[in-house]
Amino acid sequence: MPARVLETLDLHVARRAAGAIPGDRRAAGLGAGTELAQLRPYEPGDDVRYLDPAASARLGEPYVRLHVPERTLTTWIVLDISPSMAFGTAGRLKFDVAEGVTLVLARLAVRRAGRVGLVTFGAGAPRLLRPRASKPGVSAVRRALGEGVAPDGFADPTALAVALRRVREVAGHPGLVVVISDFRDQVGWIPLMGALRARHSVLAVEVRDPREGEIPAVGRLAIVDPETGERMEIDTSRRAVRERFAAIEAEGRAEVARELRGLRVEHAVLATDEDWLRELGRKLA
Repeated sequence: MPARVLETLDLHVARRAAGAIPGDRRAAGLGAGTELAQLRPYEPGDDVRYLDPAASARLGEPYVRLHVPERTLTTWIVLDISPSMAFGTAGRLKFDVAEGVTLVLARLAVRRAGRVGLVTFGAGAPRLLRPRASKPGVSAVRRALGEGVAPDGFADPTALAVALRRVREVAGHPGLVVVISDFRDQVGWIPLMGALRARHSVLAVEVRDPREGEIPAVGRLAIVDPETGERMEIDTSRRAVRERFAAIEAEGRAEVARELRGLRVEHAVLATDEDWLRELGRKLA
């Protein structure tokens, strides 16, 4: 992966999370850190490493410095593994793009001693991987990705909403939440996305395939909905059918964009026929 793009993404993640750099994020209580919380006389049992030579010399008795402890950034990745993510007519499947984005973000999440957690949805109940740091965190994410997408027919229009609710329940401290999905045929997720946005930095990564926006004129075509397994036939030689299909698709994508914009959630659109990593870098720079 191009180092320049990764560095761009790294800086963006640090900036948007407002605290990936050690010392910028506060935790409750007192402890090791970089921000001064209290300067008080030394008491038996205090850690001598916290002695403040300047204050001790000035006041004529030993003084210790107590700091606000640092808290590392936790990145939550909410990944769509529903059957529709197995669609792809270009150089790769939508899940291939989603997998790449997930791995890049996982690597960036642990670069500054942060942690990464994963929630997958679209194949039964959401699966949660608790946040982990360093190499174990990335390895756990990689193993989960190896399970692939759900088989056709696993339709659950509330899967995204359930996953977002789960993240809201377990993400105790403010962090970064990245939702990677095609945002198709899902209901009830908008209020929950808004609730997460009120506490966390949220990024929505929408993955598309060019054939989802239009159909070619190839005569009668049998189409199977991967979410429900439903099969239908359409006559693609009819111009009105093609135009109606394109209009419905355009309206659906525009509606997703409007909802995310209304929630003030940053929205990145990646396609299977593009250089998704560079596009993500340009979008987030």
